[in-house]
Amino acid sequence: MPKIKTNRAAAKRFKITGTGKIKFNKSNGSHILTKKTTKRKRSLRVAQVLDATNRKAVKRMLPNG
Repeated sequence: MPKIKTNRAAAKRFKITGTGKIKFNKSNGSHILTKKTTKRKRSLRVAQVLDATNRKAVKRMLPNG
């Protein structure tokens, strides 16, 4: 049986926590920040936990995570 390759795009975007949840950073926080509100930019800095509906698909992309 061959080894399962990790999806490199997913590996750069998601981290698996110790309890098995998947953590990710929100998009749209890197440029064109002048028109975004302070509140919106502040919320973009905080990492989020992936919803349970998408967890199975991401875990399939990260077999060794």
